[in-house]
Amino acid sequence: MSETVRKTTIARLHHNAWITRDQEATRRFYEDLIGLPLVATWSETDELFGAERVYCHTFFGLADGSALAFFQFANEEDQALFGPTMPETPFSHIALKVDRDTQHEVSKRLADAGYTGDGTPPTLPDEVWKETTRRYASAYERLTGTTFEPGSYPIGDRLVNTLTAAGIL
Repeated sequence: MSETVRKTTIARLHHNAWITRDQEATRRFYEDLIGLPLVATWSETDELFGAERVYCHTFFGLADGSALAFFQFANEEDQALFGPTMPETPFSHIALKVDRDTQHEVSKRLADAGYTGDGTPPTLPDEVWKETTRRYASAYERLTGTTFEPGSYPIGDRLVNTLTAAGIL
């Protein structure tokens, strides 16, 4: 494990927050399909950027005590201001670690609900792929203390083995 990772005082992620347009649809997806329990919900009124804003805040819990959080604003103008449409990109995502049985159960629930994974992925410019590759290799080297060596795909087993050997997993 790299010296930087060993010295951190950050224990874990508390929550990661997103804007949603539909709290109930978000709840059905994360609680009913993914299996994360809804652990808190409340409505607040705050003065933000010179105006009173009303919003609903929900938290879906993870096993380590962290959460995924979602905001939905009561006013459409606030919703548009704070929750602009995200660009189509595979880089804005949440990745959750689960065991094989849980992965199978979630996959089955998603398939039963009609999620197929079909669709055309967005076309990304070459410079995005190059910069992403550079950043990935840099992060890998900082975390493991070893030089990144491109290998065959899929990389899952190779990456897990290397991170395990480095004491990160």
